Amino acid sequence: GRARAAGRARGPAACRAAKADLGRKAELVNGAVTSGPSLASTVNGLEFPNPFVIGSGPPGTNYTVMKRAFDEGWGGVITKTVSLDSSKVINVTPRYAKLKDGSGAVMGWENIELISDRPFETMLAEMKQLKEEYPDRILIASIMEEYNKDAWEEIIGRCEEVGIDAFEVNFSCPHGMPERKMGMAMGQDCELLEEVSGWINGSATVPVWSKMTPNITDITYPARTCLNQGSEGIAAINTIQSVMGVNLKTLKPEPCVEGYTTPGGYSSKAVKPIALAKVMQIAQLIRSEFPDRSLSGIGGGGTGSDAAE
Repeated sequence: GRARAAGRARGPAACRAAKADLGRKAELVNGAVTSGPSLASTVNGLEFPNPFVIGSGPPGTNYTVMKRAFDEGWGGVITKTVSLDSSKVINVTPRYAKLKDGSGAVMGWENIELISDRPFETMLAEMKQLKEEYPDRILIASIMEEYNKDAWEEIIGRCEEVGIDAFEVNFSCPHGMPERKMGMAMGQDCELLEEVSGWINGSATVPVWSKMTPNITDITYPARTCLNQGSEGIAAINTIQSVMGVNLKTLKPEPCVEGYTTPGGYSSKAVKPIALAKVMQIAQLIRSEFPDRSLSGIGGGGTGSDAAE
């Protein structure tokens, strides 16, 4: 756009113009900019008014917050991860902890929150309502299941019935019930991943993005596995496995639940350099082996400039 054109010009005036342009707030109508270059993007046949998408998590917990995201102009929304049986999901409190820099600003964030604990039927009804009210906006269902072909086929079929536009498959939550082979436990096992990805892509009739864990030596191995099995895109990264710290006054870990903790997912601005490295590796893989596939970059993004990186 204009910033790139200005950057090719010579002299300090061009640099000042570029910085001023980057700092300007865009006006949006239904997610589309009202002036200047269009930000509309087509990815795997999905038409986004802009390429900025709310990631799976608390902003996709329910109808109210997802509606707000559409009203505020986000190009798309990914729901909080759902599964067929929400009764197995037991969230605890407190489940968050933060790391601050020397000035007191938050630079790192850990959570031990599980996937959605709301009934699947409730989430389905709210997805259906959103698509009825915002038929031209992109709604992506984040899904996670156990090692069970019937369960994967059922959750895919029922989500498609209410009109979702695509799936993001959560193979990557670092605290996503590993005892059930869910989340990261599945995404780190390429043999298991190959079989399950085959089930998913054999059942889905809308685009599938497979979400990768950074908690692995070489992230291109699971990414290649999913792409070979037909996934239209890769999303990366999910959170980084972490324990935030120990309170030296109480000698209790953080976050602390009845004196105990468990490794959770680390996010916020501190993870951006790690996310960029993982995204770069997957981008190189896609460019060389799967040039018709897509990549959704996640991790440490708090501004438009972060997203542009």
